[in-house]
Amino acid sequence: MKREITSWHSPALNREMPVVTYGSYGFALLMIPTAAADYLEYERFQLMDDLAPHVNSGKVKVFSINSINTESWLNKEMEPSHKAIRHNQFNEYVFNEVIPFIRNSTSHDTPIITTGASFGALHAMNLFLKRPDLISGVISMSGVYDLTEYTKGFFDEQVYYNSPIHYIPNLDDHDVLEQHRAGKIIIATGSGAFEDPDANRRFSTILNNKSIPHELDVWGVDIKHDWPTWRKMLPHFIETRF
Repeated sequence: MKREITSWHSPALNREMPVVTYGSYGFALLMIPTAAADYLEYERFQLMDDLAPHVNSGKVKVFSINSINTESWLNKEMEPSHKAIRHNQFNEYVFNEVIPFIRNSTSHDTPIITTGASFGALHAMNLFLKRPDLISGVISMSGVYDLTEYTKGFFDEQVYYNSPIHYIPNLDDHDVLEQHRAGKIIIATGSGAFEDPDANRRFSTILNNKSIPHELDVWGVDIKHDWPTWRKMLPHFIETRF
């Protein structure tokens, strides 16, 4: 499997940000890490081994980036309002730096699908919902879509605008909603240990109330919040939905 690492100093984040790319052709899959993890996490936990047939066949080209959760919501020493600012800087990094990098590595017309597990699922969903003009869809695995799950009670305007379960019910912009409706949205969760299928059902109801088509796929009680689950889920959706 072709593998390349690229890095640049991000103006939005004011730090060096590496990106690892797998493959040469296909639609673009942008991976967002879990919790405090880094851009090589999906490789380290062998999920890339399971995606290799689809990468090598030219079905998908994968891009994996760093998270900055340890500089925002997972930083216990940081003021909550500063965490929200840092979160928005991460969004700008993705929209203004990563997306153009993907375009230059593929083409302007290549669909970009975000994906992530756990906290990465929330980020992946939020990135798509905020900029459906740039991103064509999302595969979110084992997520919750309420940012206050991570803010320890802090809530301000910036938390609101990065918490899909809060801002989607009040979104009335017809053009943006039509872009959401044109996207491919997959919400997957297990029902086993440390999964929260009810949170996924609640978010699915919100999307339904906005007439946003999506697929809610709730797996069984044997499917828990861990890497074996995501190693099954993501290749399954790449194989069967794309």
